[in-house]
Amino acid sequence: MIELSKASGIWTVTLNRPDKANALTKDMLLELCDIMESAGEARAVILTGRGTIFSAGADLEAARAGLAVSDLWERLSGAIAILPGLTIAALNGTLAGGAMGMALACDMRIAVPPAKFFYPVMKLGFLPQPSDPARLTALIGPARTKIILMGGQNILAEEALAWGLIDRIVGADVLAETARALCGDTVAAPLHIAHGIKAMCR
Repeated sequence: MIELSKASGIWTVTLNRPDKANALTKDMLLELCDIMESAGEARAVILTGRGTIFSAGADLEAARAGLAVSDLWERLSGAIAILPGLTIAALNGTLAGGAMGMALACDMRIAVPPAKFFYPVMKLGFLPQPSDPARLTALIGPARTKIILMGGQNILAEEALAWGLIDRIVGADVLAETARALCGDTVAAPLHIAHGIKAMCR
């Protein structure tokens, strides 16, 4: 349910459980962690999904068994955040719940026009993963972070773009192509230049 392809220095990681809104099971999270922890050699990593929803977060049954508050989410976002190559979340649809963390950890986020963004921890009665509020705040500021986390609001793509939560809106038919194009200069550059620029932006 996790697909990995490697071509020209770009690793593309695809959530492939569209019949379940790409909701993540423990096994899927573990596989994502393993992939991202081994992706230090990648010049760029693109994270995307099949279907019309990027991810609904934790699988419902797994969430009831404790996955919603598992430290695997933090392990995954931490592994993405420290990758030396360019990381792009190519969001093929709505991003919800704990899945927000992996996208926030990426260097940039592009999304299709129908995408929505929400993180209903207040409603569900538990805290977000530790690094997620700080990453959200760095992108959109503390008040807007609280609109999402405490106000429980669904944010549409246009508003997410205006806020800085995502960086570009692109059609579904060109999402993959756009993500690869954004990797082009990084993949072509000398390794020390690409890694150096990313380090300087931290």
